Amino acid sequence: MEFKFTAEHEALRREVREFLQAAIPPGPGPARPTSQENWDEQMVFMRRLAAKGWVAPAWPKEYGGLAWPHIKQMVFSEELSYAGAPDGGRVFNVGMIGPTLIVHGTEAQKKEHLPRITNADVVWCQGYSEPGAGSDLASLQTRAVRDGDDYIVNGQKIWTTGAHHADWCFLLARTDPNAPKHKGISFLLVDMNTPGISVRPIVNMAGFHEFNEVFFEDVRVPAANRVGEENNGWYVAMTLLDFERSNVASIAANQRSLEMLAEFARETRPGGAYRDILRHRLADLWTANEVGRLLSYRTAWMQEAGKIANYEASVIKVLATELGMKIMDFGVNLLGPGGGLEPGSKHVRWDGVIEKGFLSAVSPTIYSGSSEIQRNIIATRGLGLPRD
Repeated sequence: MEFKFTAEHEALRREVREFLQAAIPPGPGPARPTSQENWDEQMVFMRRLAAKGWVAPAWPKEYGGLAWPHIKQMVFSEELSYAGAPDGGRVFNVGMIGPTLIVHGTEAQKKEHLPRITNADVVWCQGYSEPGAGSDLASLQTRAVRDGDDYIVNGQKIWTTGAHHADWCFLLARTDPNAPKHKGISFLLVDMNTPGISVRPIVNMAGFHEFNEVFFEDVRVPAANRVGEENNGWYVAMTLLDFERSNVASIAANQRSLEMLAEFARETRPGGAYRDILRHRLADLWTANEVGRLLSYRTAWMQEAGKIANYEASVIKVLATELGMKIMDFGVNLLGPGGGLEPGSKHVRWDGVIEKGFLSAVSPTIYSGSSEIQRNIIATRGLGLPRD
């Protein structure tokens, strides 16, 4: 079997590469998917995407997208990730709140918010997790009490990525404390400039400020900002449109890292038995990532053919994210004493991208469905094993 992209796909790939070469300053390695560093530069990049109509190319045309089919989406995502393109809030803007409004939003909500997303005029954050409600999200305790035309919101959210940059927050709040925990929850859109909201930073072990705690104290939210019916927010939050789910972005980032490490190995030219160990280890990682790339392509092909890619997407999520950890572990050891140096040292390589990558690599195995959750999906839906 000869696996090729069409001439249209290859033309798109060339166009995206040329755009990225002009739009992104040269850097040492791939950006982390949800990085909040260099935010002003990220917004400049987002405006350039908006000028091309590429902020949300998978969305339907009537909502500012290009209605790209799955393989075109995958090609676009692969090139952005390999080039180290910043996220600029697209994970939450384009991948989460946009699809939710397309399905469940009122016409007024769509007209207000969707054009501002595709024009790169607004940044959103997600108010889901709480100190006592993370993996068991339905245990959330943030309250929203109806008061005339408003809800009054009180509570706390945690691990809120990008809240310090966000203009708006979509959050889940309990509107019926007596209902079963998956019910009695409503989905609200909250202007982050509303009085009563405070944001406290959480700096992760890599030294990045991405996460935050967000506190709501008697925050008034118009009832018109509720998405879907009252007490039906859990089902609104579970909305997932049929966008490309190949996880090719993680594979492309891995590829960029492996190429950097191979370049370093060629420069240093280690000798003896260590050279052979190094070559075999690098070959193993490279081969595994190539398998992931082909599985990603297959998943996008399945979706474009109208097939349901369910456990297949979980397989790639586990493979790509856990392989990312192995690559970064290999990288810091390959670099030797310099592998643990932070940016700023005259001896650091690639501005510390491997050291920071090593500290950050565990996160992708947890967010968007942890490896344990993905393995359960593979077991039950892929292998047909019993749930109990």
